[in-house]
Amino acid sequence: MDPDSLKRICHTIILRHLALALAALCAFPALWSCTHTVEHTAEAVDEKDSLPFMHSTGISTLISDSGLIRYHMVAEEWDIYMSDGKQPTWKFRKGLLMLRLDNKFHVDLYVQADTAYLHEQRLWELRGRVRVRNIEGTVFNTEMLYWDLREHEMWNHCPMEIITPDRTLNGTEFRSNEEMTRYTVRNSVGDFPASDAEGTGEEPAPAQEDTTVQVQEQRSRLLPPDPEKQKIMNMK
Repeated sequence: MDPDSLKRICHTIILRHLALALAALCAFPALWSCTHTVEHTAEAVDEKDSLPFMHSTGISTLISDSGLIRYHMVAEEWDIYMSDGKQPTWKFRKGLLMLRLDNKFHVDLYVQADTAYLHEQRLWELRGRVRVRNIEGTVFNTEMLYWDLREHEMWNHCPMEIITPDRTLNGTEFRSNEEMTRYTVRNSVGDFPASDAEGTGEEPAPAQEDTTVQVQEQRSRLLPPDPEKQKIMNMK
């Protein structure tokens, strides 16, 4: 074999080895990417991002308690959300009208709110324009009200207006039994005849019949913590 032929053969072998080496280098990154994939995970699904277990519209229904019909609820929309290990949550985002009935099916409590939530079948959270009327005709107006069905009491931490047939009372830190017949407020201011505030006399002075007085009340009983503030503290 002459020297030129030997050189050509060697040159061909070298080119083949270089081609194989280059192909191996090109395939290595693809092989690495297949064996070391990066997982892309999304954020956890919150309850507000999930679909309701039940969605109903045009609601007018009766709700029983301990085998007796106790509530008549009217709502435009009613959503029920289920959570693992918890009681369902009811949501009325487009308003709620609720009438509570006594043993003779007479209405003894009228409740209306722009938005309402029932948490774990225990705590009602009423928001927006909240209006409650008790059996005595007293009207309560506020922007938020909580109703604990187990403790049988209502409360809030925001301004409350109480209207009776003969007087109006405004205050904060409201607390009441669930019949809304026995209640306390803090920092209250009311306008009513002076004779009512000073006690009844045999002959009240005529000049005092049309006067108004301001009544400041301080109650020492503590209210349950505000659930909204509690959520913020838990997030911290």
